Amino acid sequence: MDVMGRSKKSPVQGSKPADASAPGGAVGSDFLQLDIGQAPPGGRIAWLADQLRSAVADGRLPVGTRLPASRVLAEELHVTRGVVTEAYRRLAESGQIAGRGRLGTVVVAAPAPPRAPARPGGPARDTPGSGPAPVSPVPVPPVPGPAVFRSVDREGVVDALRATPCRIDLSPGVPDLAAFPRTAWLRAERAVLAGVGPADFGYGDPRGAPSLRRAVVGWLARNRGIRADPDEVVVVAGVAQALGLLGRLLWEEGIRRVAVEDPGSLGARQQLEYGGHRLAPVPVDAGGLDVGALRAGGARAVLLTPAHQFPTGVVLDGERRRELLSWAADGGVVIEDDYDAEHRYDRPPVPALRSLMPEGVCYAGSVSKLLAPALRVGWLLVPPDRLDAVVTAKRYADLGNGILTQLVLARLMDSGDLERHLRHVRRRHRRRRDVMLRAIEEHLPGARVHGAAAGLHLMVTFGDDGLRDVDLAAAALERGVKAHPLSWHRIGPGRPGLVLGYAAGPAHEIEEGVAVLGAALRSLPPTT
Repeated sequence: MDVMGRSKKSPVQGSKPADASAPGGAVGSDFLQLDIGQAPPGGRIAWLADQLRSAVADGRLPVGTRLPASRVLAEELHVTRGVVTEAYRRLAESGQIAGRGRLGTVVVAAPAPPRAPARPGGPARDTPGSGPAPVSPVPVPPVPGPAVFRSVDREGVVDALRATPCRIDLSPGVPDLAAFPRTAWLRAERAVLAGVGPADFGYGDPRGAPSLRRAVVGWLARNRGIRADPDEVVVVAGVAQALGLLGRLLWEEGIRRVAVEDPGSLGARQQLEYGGHRLAPVPVDAGGLDVGALRAGGARAVLLTPAHQFPTGVVLDGERRRELLSWAADGGVVIEDDYDAEHRYDRPPVPALRSLMPEGVCYAGSVSKLLAPALRVGWLLVPPDRLDAVVTAKRYADLGNGILTQLVLARLMDSGDLERHLRHVRRRHRRRRDVMLRAIEEHLPGARVHGAAAGLHLMVTFGDDGLRDVDLAAAALERGVKAHPLSWHRIGPGRPGLVLGYAAGPAHEIEEGVAVLGAALRSLPPTT
């Protein structure tokens, strides 16, 4: 052995590859127990690529695994380095591996399981469990992969997609997490810890820390035109918990059916369905929610995103606002999800509905699209006659949110640091939106972009009614790019499309991701 621990009899780089076909000449590698002697004559590259692809699919090479350097694996297999680099290149093109600089070549995505064959005499239909499921050895958890788009059960599909690894994530609803104001947060956290006393670490008011409720009132007055008292604010764990609390309130009031936008947020609908409510879809057009259809439907409550509708991106216009408030004055309950209302790029934000009719609107907002969803902090304002019931429900849900995060957020709001952060990310988000628009024009020329210049996502639709957007999203994920099919967020029928987030990644990833979507679209079989 030499000083590097290598056997002096081992082949060195540049030595002539051994003849694997000679008696006793078969050579292999400890890595996956590869035996080059099994490769067909003239087919070593394809054989090696297939072996690696199979190992990724069955879990022997889970996502995050670092592959051997091409030089090292070539020496072990006694093949030229070009055989290994070309096999690696093929997996990189299909999105399963990627170069990571000093980290080497890393597995980044699992391939899709085989598709179920079409049924004779009719179009293919998705069935639960279609295709063999990838086998993952314990303790590696199974990765859903593109099969998530073929599930007929919508419950949990967004979470499953979120857990699926990829190269480029164009999922909607995610802000620029790399821009999180770490310095300002640490500064505020140190100041908070230096000033709190022992009593501050006890059980507090279930409505939330008084300092945060005061700060929220100031924030809403400055940014959303809402006038409120701190005693009207209930701090919640994001809009999701706000919908859970309101759902329970509606149930106790005898309201079992809630109108929702169609298309609208799948996650928001699932929150209401989990509470036992039946959903009444109401169409959304260029003016926002169709209030005439809402009246005709007979539901006594409605959930909507008027400032920047998800996913269409339209803003509820003035006439519809007046009609909606008239409907609320007649006894209807309006739940306003102020979805990414802070992020507007060509005009001032429209006032919240709550600012126009405090006694008829339940208002929910959060910092999930402004700072980070992981903070799990939001706020809920309800009419005075419902406040006590919401506070009671919050008390029995969790006794209140974590105090330190509330105190730090209050300091960021009071100091102006949160406004400075908002101005910073607005500039970044607008540039990335422009990049995505140019990329869509180049790589998806047949797509139509919807909505105002606002928010963190774009909705695009395609003119081909025979296209299945879940197939397009699955084909993109096979190439390492995530996106939401528009049909996930629909209840009724409609044009196929995608919902694409642009805030979370840099410009070059947005460009590449949309280019991959274009390639995935072209790879789909023509529709008839």
